[in-house]
Amino acid sequence: MSGSVRVRRQPSPPGKASQSGPRFPHPRHDHLDADQRREAASRGLRPGRKSHVTGGLNLSPAEWKLLVVVLLIACAVRLFRISQPNSVVFDEVHFGKFASRYIKSSYFVDVHPPLAKLLITLAGWLAGYDGNFDFKDIAKVYEHVPYVAMRLVPALMGIATVPLAYLTLRALDCRVTTALLASLFITFENGLITQSRHILLDSPLIFFTALTTFAWTGFCNEDYQEPFTNSWWAWLSMTGLSLGAVVSCKWVGLFTIATVGLGTLKQLWTLLGDLRVPARLWIKHFVARAICLILIPVIFYMSMFGIHFLILGNSGEGDGFMSSEFQHTLRGRGMADTFADVAVGSEISIRHVNTQGGYLHSHAHSYPGGSKQQQITLYPHRDSNNEWRIVNATDSGDPYTAWQDEEISYIANGARVKLRHIQTDKSLHSHDIRPPVSDVDFQNEVSGYGIPGYAGDANDDWVVEIYKGDKRDKESSKRLRTLRTQFRLKHPMTGCYLFSHKVKLPDWAYEQQEVTCNKQAVLANSLWYVETSYHPKLPADAPKVNYKLPGFFAKFWELQKVMWTTNAGLTDRHTYDSRPNAWPRLRRGINFWVKDHRQIYLLGNPIIWWLSTAAVLSYAAVRGFLVLRAQRGYRDFDNTKVVKYNTLCGFLFVGWALHYLPFYLMARQLFLHHYLPALYFSILLACSVFDLVTSTLRPRVRLQIAAVLLIIAIWNYSYFSPLAYGTPWTKAKCNKARWLKTWDFSW
Repeated sequence: MSGSVRVRRQPSPPGKASQSGPRFPHPRHDHLDADQRREAASRGLRPGRKSHVTGGLNLSPAEWKLLVVVLLIACAVRLFRISQPNSVVFDEVHFGKFASRYIKSSYFVDVHPPLAKLLITLAGWLAGYDGNFDFKDIAKVYEHVPYVAMRLVPALMGIATVPLAYLTLRALDCRVTTALLASLFITFENGLITQSRHILLDSPLIFFTALTTFAWTGFCNEDYQEPFTNSWWAWLSMTGLSLGAVVSCKWVGLFTIATVGLGTLKQLWTLLGDLRVPARLWIKHFVARAICLILIPVIFYMSMFGIHFLILGNSGEGDGFMSSEFQHTLRGRGMADTFADVAVGSEISIRHVNTQGGYLHSHAHSYPGGSKQQQITLYPHRDSNNEWRIVNATDSGDPYTAWQDEEISYIANGARVKLRHIQTDKSLHSHDIRPPVSDVDFQNEVSGYGIPGYAGDANDDWVVEIYKGDKRDKESSKRLRTLRTQFRLKHPMTGCYLFSHKVKLPDWAYEQQEVTCNKQAVLANSLWYVETSYHPKLPADAPKVNYKLPGFFAKFWELQKVMWTTNAGLTDRHTYDSRPNAWPRLRRGINFWVKDHRQIYLLGNPIIWWLSTAAVLSYAAVRGFLVLRAQRGYRDFDNTKVVKYNTLCGFLFVGWALHYLPFYLMARQLFLHHYLPALYFSILLACSVFDLVTSTLRPRVRLQIAAVLLIIAIWNYSYFSPLAYGTPWTKAKCNKARWLKTWDFSW
């Protein structure tokens, strides 16, 4: 009975109530009450604290001092002997040459967007580079080139990536030890060091990838606390600018956009499912992200091409990749108005429609085999050897002179014509002989044949078949009109069509494009048009035409298509290419430079590389195991620690996957350096796994484990550093360092 009776507590002694302190002696005023929490939720705020550190970065003064020390170490590692070698290294052949083209304002085409190249060019220009070095061969010694200033751009960006790794993990709520370990792993990663010490684009790419990741993390922290504040807008805008910058260095930046895009979709989906968030507020969230994460990157990206076009105003080696309309926006490629009509006896130049508009061309050189008659090729530049006279093949007598005594008549659909090369007096000719390169039964050789005064034979005849005209010019679909009519030329004796494709002839034809007569011709590759036309009998005031010059948006879109096509066409094998399945295992590197028994070879730091790969596999395995447990009714995801590290590691895993897995879909040439952005995410993931595994240990023990890992990483860095810096190495040490048979750096 007494066990069920509740005994009242003795009252406080009289006179002591006033002496006792409050029940909560340290009241907190930074929490919201229930009504305030409901009101905050309706505005999309987190129902909690009223104040927070911007971007989630709560760094102590000691941490900032530590970060300065790390930065100094990164400077020493990245800038050591940056002036060596004093000759061209690997793809400096390309990107140094592009800097020369920028300085000379000479138009070129590259498969990568312009930002990183513009930054390197700016450094060279400020250092006094005149653009006269050709960067022709690897190991060619630099002369009058401020190559150190140009190498400093990727080097400084490689250095700046180090503190970004630290700040990103701190913003992701990792411990100081973890962030320090990540920043030093980035510092002593040999592959990142090698790539950042030369005139290459990957270091700027990785820097902007890291900057985007950091800015996005800061924005997520702001969004969790309170949206639409000034700092919220600042972090979101910085993310958008960083996205624009990363995709303006290389199209690999699209994978970074995908990473942020998935995070954005997840945020919007979560908000959509929160019934406390009004529809108007959700739309506000959507519009803000659309402006900052879509519009700002697009404007930034297009602006880089605006600068690109502004600088490259002169005709150059890249003209041949662009359409005729595009080419005529360049200085030195403008064309005077030309007669709109094409008549019997007209002097014309003919361009191919499909393969960047090369000219039908001939020159006084013969094929070394086949008929051994005069070569017919496709040539991308203006030249007097592109000029032909078109005449009526059915004229009695000599058709090449008969037109002079006849009334002017135009070339209509179905007309049977001959084409005479004006410079060499050879007729466009075809016969049943195989071409020099495309040696197949359905292809016939096209040659220049004949002598002055010789009327030719039936194999010189061609039938004009008009494919389409310009809608603005009705006559262009009935007869040949300059720039307006697309047509085919059929060889009546063999039934084949005048044809060209992206096949280059050998050195004996100056690597110009092959022209054949194809019995199975693809329509697009057998279409031609007349670019210029002149006839002495046409009056000076006869109708004339010219190209309609494209504006910025048309030029921008055309260049994107050319970049895409050119990039997809890089399918030839390279001595040091590799496939994506070999990258996480570090199966093979890239030979950058060899000279005087020294070598620069892109190879990662093995311990860092393999630890990061192990972390990726471990996360995938554990995550899969947790999903299976959840299916069986276990409630692991109710644990706040599991939720925290799942969110943290999941974000970095998605970043790694989106920067790595798409390469399996690519048939083009691929190299180890394509894995470096994914490597950045995997290193951060490895350190996050370290943060989880050591979370129950005392700080001192955690620091000791990190120190051991770091010592091993630094030893690996030192052991393979001759490959990064090109310093002397004994043959015995070189052979001993070949831990894998596939590491082909011993010379």
